[in-house]
Amino acid sequence: MASRLLALFLMLISLGQGTLNQYEREMSLGGTLFLVNRDFVLSSDYKPDDLVNPDVKLTYPDTTMRKEAAEALERMFLVAKEEAGHTLIGVSGYRSYGQQASIFERKVANVGKKKAMLLVAPPGASEHQLGLAMDLGTPKNQKLNEAFGDTQAGAWVRENCHRFGFIIRYKEEWTDITGYADEPWHVRYVGEEHVQRIYEMDIPLEYYIDTLRQAQYDQLTEER
Repeated sequence: MASRLLALFLMLISLGQGTLNQYEREMSLGGTLFLVNRDFVLSSDYKPDDLVNPDVKLTYPDTTMRKEAAEALERMFLVAKEEAGHTLIGVSGYRSYGQQASIFERKVANVGKKKAMLLVAPPGASEHQLGLAMDLGTPKNQKLNEAFGDTQAGAWVRENCHRFGFIIRYKEEWTDITGYADEPWHVRYVGEEHVQRIYEMDIPLEYYIDTLRQAQYDQLTEER
């Protein structure tokens, strides 16, 4: 992992300050690289202003995403069907702070707070509030569980979602970093410019963002 992060850092600083400044804007709220987890949380009133219904099969018709992510999702669903014959379904997209609070409270009531924290993001700490995440299912299984990763459709998503700007956000081997259990059904849009690096390096978004910030800081100090 250390060698991969060093290679990423050296590549990023070679891009120059102008590009890194653009990436800084993408890491800001409203950008496709904004980091949300239990350390970096959203306010209760945050809601993206460009939410749309993706033109795909949905469990609930009122499911929305940010426009750029929705268009990428539409392409992914279309290619999954055309190339591999897989029918994907969007199960859960944008969730408000209040909706996430209700989901989290129900999980706490069912399994206790310690386990709930591993399985469900507290309000403000969910990527769904960004409008950049979608939970996926299939016609035979629209319940969110690890079995999705063992299906042919789940394997296709794992191997191909990066082609459309999405990453598998939570992997079992990253639990100590992300704070969450394996979620093979949860894809997060980061944009096609960044996704290839994250996919090839096989690193969590936290590490990618941290390396970007280190590279930008290094460039700023060199200019002084």
